[in-house]
Amino acid sequence: MIREPAELDADRAGRVEIPLGILAEAGIGPGTKLLVFSDGDGRIVLRRAEDAINDLLAEGTL
Repeated sequence: MIREPAELDADRAGRVEIPLGILAEAGIGPGTKLLVFSDGDGRIVLRRAEDAINDLLAEGTL
């Protein structure tokens, strides 16, 4: 698998644009509902909402 690293900037409103290539590597297509949260250790986690909800229900954690 080819990794496509990217350096991103947050705009004044806090928005970040993620390149489509990175989303495609993760199997995330346009229109996919996503959940984003801080992992508490300096990382930001971006997950498919469906996957995150399934994990929450099955394991009690995101």
